[in-house]
Amino acid sequence: MSEEKKGFFKRLVSGLTKTRDNIVSGMDGIFFGFSEIDDDFYDELEEILVMGDLGVHTTERILEDLREKVKSEHIKKPSDCRQVLIDSIREQMDVGETAYEFEDRQSVVFVIGVNGVGKTTTIGKLAGKFHARHKKVLLAAADTFRAAAGEQLKEWANRAQVDMIGGQEGADPAAVVFDAVAAAKARHVDLLLCDTAGRLHNKKNLMEELKKINRVIEREYPEAHRETLVVLDATTGQNALSQAREFNEVAEITGVILTKMDGTAKGGIAVAIQAELGIPVKYIGVGEKIEDLQKFDADEFVNALFYKEEDETDGKEEEWDEDEWDEGDADEDEWDEGDADDDEWDEDEWDEGDADDDEWDEDADEWDEDEEGEWDDELDVDDSEDWEEA
Repeated sequence: MSEEKKGFFKRLVSGLTKTRDNIVSGMDGIFFGFSEIDDDFYDELEEILVMGDLGVHTTERILEDLREKVKSEHIKKPSDCRQVLIDSIREQMDVGETAYEFEDRQSVVFVIGVNGVGKTTTIGKLAGKFHARHKKVLLAAADTFRAAAGEQLKEWANRAQVDMIGGQEGADPAAVVFDAVAAAKARHVDLLLCDTAGRLHNKKNLMEELKKINRVIEREYPEAHRETLVVLDATTGQNALSQAREFNEVAEITGVILTKMDGTAKGGIAVAIQAELGIPVKYIGVGEKIEDLQKFDADEFVNALFYKEEDETDGKEEEWDEDEWDEGDADEDEWDEGDADDDEWDEDEWDEGDADDDEWDEDADEWDEDEEGEWDDELDVDDSEDWEEA
């Protein structure tokens, strides 16, 4: 796992803390508190899942799957249900291989969502990520009715180092998209990201506006792949599910971007949206930086949702065991290690012997030098007289 992904996973774990406290702690109390798998066990589990914003329909589907597996696999202990439930939730969230097909095609991406969910910021982050992958990106500021939306998107365009086509506040969104399409074709753009309005209080007007924009795309840019992403605020829980459902009635939603998954107690909504509406969560955001928006990974999400510090400890123990195994191998190769030790010992002995010899020679030299010095002194003093006499 790359450093960026590791960092994102840690932030995701942190962001899902409240959800874990609400869901996982309660579920673990059931898994390890019940002595048998009975109706009371399932009722308690159902209550925990619903309270965790997984939604009634999703909870029913997950528990139905759990019941079937308990029966077919002859599971007797409630504690053995924990991993089965985790796997069932993971299966509900699989986005499939074609979820990100639009990223590698010439595409027009509509991004919709109500004010305050982080829609414009999310578009800027997507632009930055695609630009980093050497994609040619163009932004269209078609949310012309929200004050300062164009200025905010322009700031993100500059930050992401991509171009933007905008219009005056209150201008016709379809006219802005028309200009953006013409620019995208002329500049051979890979991805045209359109910031569109999200006024759910008047669905009729929103529907008419989106239909008008769609007609422009179909007429002027029929070869482009179409993608419509709805941005939802994870902190709103079931309200986010309601928004997704309503947007899906007026536009063909192909994916969800969940923002503000940093500290929310409503993380279970990611499971509910995907399972109940059949709309995949494609991106998830856990902070303000560009790298805080990542592709949704069901395995990573579920691992973060059910994360325990003990799991990390277990992992370390496994690593330690692996090291033990290596050490065991080393013990098996004791003879080789012995050889190595003998060689090292011999080598050390030899070096030490050499060193001793050197020391001895060195000492001898010093001794000779000292002795010679003394002898010379004696020769100069005593023997010289004897020599002269001789």
